[in-house]
Amino acid sequence: MGRKIILEGDTVKLLPMETGQLDGLWEAGQSQSIWEFTSSKVRSKEDMKKVIEAAMVEREKGTQIPFIILDKKSNKIVGSSRYLDISGAHRSLEIGWTWYSPDYWRTSVNTETKLLMLQYAFEKMEVNRVQFCTDSRNVRSQNAIARLGAQREGVLRKHRIIADGYIRDTVVYSIIKEEWTQIKIGIQDKLIRK
Repeated sequence: MGRKIILEGDTVKLLPMETGQLDGLWEAGQSQSIWEFTSSKVRSKEDMKKVIEAAMVEREKGTQIPFIILDKKSNKIVGSSRYLDISGAHRSLEIGWTWYSPDYWRTSVNTETKLLMLQYAFEKMEVNRVQFCTDSRNVRSQNAIARLGAQREGVLRKHRIIADGYIRDTVVYSIIKEEWTQIKIGIQDKLIRK
């Protein structure tokens, strides 16, 4: 599936996550509002280091492809996202572990990142399905996923215990290959209007 994928758009560039990016990721991820609804909490540079190291292990196993997101204008790391739960047998994957510095919330960064990742998944990896999962309390994330055109499939009740001990319900969304062409046009239109 290719572990060293580089995806580039007009405003962002997605590069393979590497341990040498610790400083940039830590700088982008210091706001605790980022980690409010996530499975892991990043409260220190050491926590970020553990996140990166765990991502490297999963990449070596072939189950995840983690990216850093670079703002092309400033050449700064502004967040991260990854392909996870990659199944070659079922031609499916999840896009998740997505987070951005709050300075980039409600900008074109997420829209373009998701366009690049979805386009690669459907057009190069030839998957049948891409899913997104989020904490049921994270309305901002649910709205962002729905704006992409993903279909809400349902709620997995008491699905995950997150770092602070809370047992979360997970909202699941998906896009399937038959929907991709129309959704791609919609996302591109959103980027033109931003």
